[in-house]
Amino acid sequence: MKKPSSFAPAQKLDNATLSSLSLSVLRPQYDRSQLTAGILHIGVGNFHRAHQAWYLHRLMQMGQAKDWAIVGAGVRPYDAGQREKLLAQDCLSTLIELDPAGTSAEVVGSMIGYVPISPNNAALIDRMTQPDIRIVSLTVTEGGYFVDPATNEFDASHPDIRHDIANPRHPKTVFGAIVAALKVRHACGIGPFTGLCCDNLQGNGTILRQNIVSLARLSDPDLAEWIDTTCTFPNSMVDCIVPSTGQQERDTVRSLGIDDAVPVTHEKFRQWVIEDAFCAGRPDWDLVGATFANNVHDFEAMKIRILNGGHQVIANVGELLGLATVADCMSHKLVGDLFQKVTRQEIAPLVKAVPGMAPDTYVDLIARRFSNPKIVDTVRRVAFDGSSRHPGFLVPTIRHGLERGTPVEGLALVEAAWARMCEGRREDGSIIEANDPHWVTLQSAACNSKSDPTIWLAQSQYYGDLAKSPIFSMAFAKWLTAIHQKGIEICIKDYLA
Repeated sequence: MKKPSSFAPAQKLDNATLSSLSLSVLRPQYDRSQLTAGILHIGVGNFHRAHQAWYLHRLMQMGQAKDWAIVGAGVRPYDAGQREKLLAQDCLSTLIELDPAGTSAEVVGSMIGYVPISPNNAALIDRMTQPDIRIVSLTVTEGGYFVDPATNEFDASHPDIRHDIANPRHPKTVFGAIVAALKVRHACGIGPFTGLCCDNLQGNGTILRQNIVSLARLSDPDLAEWIDTTCTFPNSMVDCIVPSTGQQERDTVRSLGIDDAVPVTHEKFRQWVIEDAFCAGRPDWDLVGATFANNVHDFEAMKIRILNGGHQVIANVGELLGLATVADCMSHKLVGDLFQKVTRQEIAPLVKAVPGMAPDTYVDLIARRFSNPKIVDTVRRVAFDGSSRHPGFLVPTIRHGLERGTPVEGLALVEAAWARMCEGRREDGSIIEANDPHWVTLQSAACNSKSDPTIWLAQSQYYGDLAKSPIFSMAFAKWLTAIHQKGIEICIKDYLA
């Protein structure tokens, strides 16, 4: 793509400047003033704007779905700053596609507003009660769902949930706000909406239903019954590698003549598989590449176990070795070979094929995507929140492997690497800054497990009863002890041998 002259100043992105952008930049061909809301999305981060918002934008480019525009929302302090930046540019976002074959840019215009961040989520609740909102979608990260990792049940003991139970009209959480809005809709005869989870959770719609219905039941059983019988919560699988935005990404978009405060970079790949269960209608996302399917579980199991699990296979090892990006990990001979052996021999054999894709072929695809040097996806980002990602992406595979009698030796090494990483120091002695909501307790367990590896596996909130498995616990103890004695590279060589 030809770049504008370096002497040409970047134009602030908004509705008024769309028509004057470089002809090489795709932009909305529809009249944004004619769009009306249909979706409220909670958690307007990079992934949502590169994925769900893009699918809707492409549908609007075809002249469709103009009554399904997105209203953004959030509940964290971070969201207030994001809201301010997006509103200043009329909720437009520049997407930069990074591919070894070349770079391209597209401005997405499917979002038309952003709910104010207010005390007790009053503005969010009010907006969700409006009848034009027929889908409430979420990307709030895997760790934001108040699920007990040992039982996979709703965790009603969390202080924020306890607050919402006691104060259902003034909730702190996303789920409390959704329950409060549905209570108003039910009382006023407005009708239900669809709750659409877009986070990397297996059975994510089922988990969202569990949270909403369980929370409602603790304060209003009749409302809970109405939600359970009239609202729908389709499971979905989402996939696109979307790095964090830093100065490099902002500079890239400025080089294209666009002044965008919150640009998004992404790979040249997207996938969205959704159950067709929408109680109040939906856009025809399948016309622009999404797949409506009844067997979402098989698609999401393949993606979560191989892609998300594969990220965890290399992230903590990469952190220990001081590797900066996922692509750096894949180009490192030992780490790349670790990914290949663990995914092919210990993960893929436990994954079902889906239409058009066998597990081994999917491993090939993921290896190519991880190896894309244009995607500056940091090891730190991928390793973040291991306390949610390991129980969600790797522990189920370990359990499955033990049940089936397949190897778990490499997975035990990966878990030992996570424990070693949580000590907070790389092998060259440099400090690893806190990178998990539970960093303090993880670091304590990691340091204590240096002399007694059973201490790490005793964290039942992550491992359940895996400490009682002689096969896994012995392999884990062997690898953790060896990492401390010989270093991670020698241990990887031993495993590969």
